[in-house]
Amino acid sequence: MDIKLLVVDIDGTIAGKSNQVSRRVREVIEAVQNKGIGVAIATGRMYCSALPFHRSIGSHLPVLAYNGAWVQNPLTGEIHQHLPLDTPIALQLLDYLEQPELIDRVGVHFYVEDRLYVRKILPETEGYATRSGVEAIAVGDLGHLLEEQVTTKVLALCRDPEIMEFLKEDLPKRFPRDGFSVTQSNRTFLEAISPQANKGQATRYLAENILGLERSNVMAIGDNFNDAEMLQYAGLAVGMANGPTRLQSLVDWVAPDVEEDGAAVAIEKFLLP
Repeated sequence: MDIKLLVVDIDGTIAGKSNQVSRRVREVIEAVQNKGIGVAIATGRMYCSALPFHRSIGSHLPVLAYNGAWVQNPLTGEIHQHLPLDTPIALQLLDYLEQPELIDRVGVHFYVEDRLYVRKILPETEGYATRSGVEAIAVGDLGHLLEEQVTTKVLALCRDPEIMEFLKEDLPKRFPRDGFSVTQSNRTFLEAISPQANKGQATRYLAENILGLERSNVMAIGDNFNDAEMLQYAGLAVGMANGPTRLQSLVDWVAPDVEEDGAAVAIEKFLLP
């Protein structure tokens, strides 16, 4: 297999509890790039939150942020793709998530022009903002933001797994399938983005539209459900041992845990024989 593009997720894949890319992973990625293989990041994170990782691995390719809804080249500043949520759908989601039984238990994040806006700062939001390296801007009325702007993503977050399970089951019943797509990067997040956007679509766009490659030229590594479409698209798909078992059934090989530098092990196995 002639791999010319490696696409990697961040959290749970190249960065674990430390929230940094380990020295071993950086060195392996550098060796791959020295062979002429491009390396790109695909993440559910905001674009600005992904940039430190993009710099850490020395990538020269666009960042696939917001689960593929935002594709931008940090070197030129060019935004190749932005697929925001339709505003009426975003407002309907907001109304649903701010119903009385949820409003004080579920944090709601809007992402407007790569900034994070919330109704108020909940403990979950504080932890999210700290790990992401961003500022959460409390505005009270989130709906007011969308009078003249659009949100790239709506994120609901809650530490109560029962509430998150309820939301996963209830949202598809209440909203049209073509209104938005829902995915998870971990069990405390539920992320709604444009139905046209996912990491697989963005990886295809990068590979075929920007780089002129085919799917057989692409290797992807991811750990969670928001990586599913990317792993299904890639000619060579690698999951992580720390990921859900259901996701591992989609891949060609399962790498060791992120804390064991599993991504580096996979890259060495397939790209640095």
